Amino acid sequence: MFMISLTRKRELTQAQAVLLIAIALQLSLDKSLVLGPKYVIAILELLLVFGIGVTTPLTHNIGARLRRGFSLALIAIISLANGASMILVANSLIHGASVEGRPLIFAAFSIFVTNIIIFSLWYWELDSPGLTGLHKHDSSPKFRFPKMDVHNIEAKNWEPAYFDYLYLSTTNSTAFSPTDAMPMTHGAKALMGLQAFISLLTVVLVTARAVNILG
Repeated sequence: MFMISLTRKRELTQAQAVLLIAIALQLSLDKSLVLGPKYVIAILELLLVFGIGVTTPLTHNIGARLRRGFSLALIAIISLANGASMILVANSLIHGASVEGRPLIFAAFSIFVTNIIIFSLWYWELDSPGLTGLHKHDSSPKFRFPKMDVHNIEAKNWEPAYFDYLYLSTTNSTAFSPTDAMPMTHGAKALMGLQAFISLLTVVLVTARAVNILG
């Protein structure tokens, strides 16, 4: 039997709220900076968010597996949509486009924030329990958080929550390196390296465009 605790429900609610922010940011992009109809993509994402909410009360393995499918599909769709927009924005920033400079910079900012949200979900899913909640944080974590090395009663049963992964993703995007938790596996290192590269590319392109506009 698969049970969902009150803590897990709270984490799922937080993750859904953050996902809605990501969807709103995507809808704010100019249509020329989105691959395909942006409203179709947004509707699919909203359906998946709704699906996660519907399957959350299900306490058996079937409900958990349904939520896993919804979750992975949702993260993948947002990742692909954000990646496509990143390429279109980069092309526009480098070669120029019909979209004005300031909307392009706002679009880059939206992609930057969405990127933080996406990778926080991937980290949470990789290190468990994630949106799927199919397994607990095990004795061989993919990320090593500072509190894991604190030896007291309070930290004994501590496990990272979604907010911890959101903070990890934020610091990795802004500092271009891990500052809170250290990646412990090749997969975790690859994800953090990819996120840092995307963030650095976005900052460089936006800075260059901003200098051009101000000049």
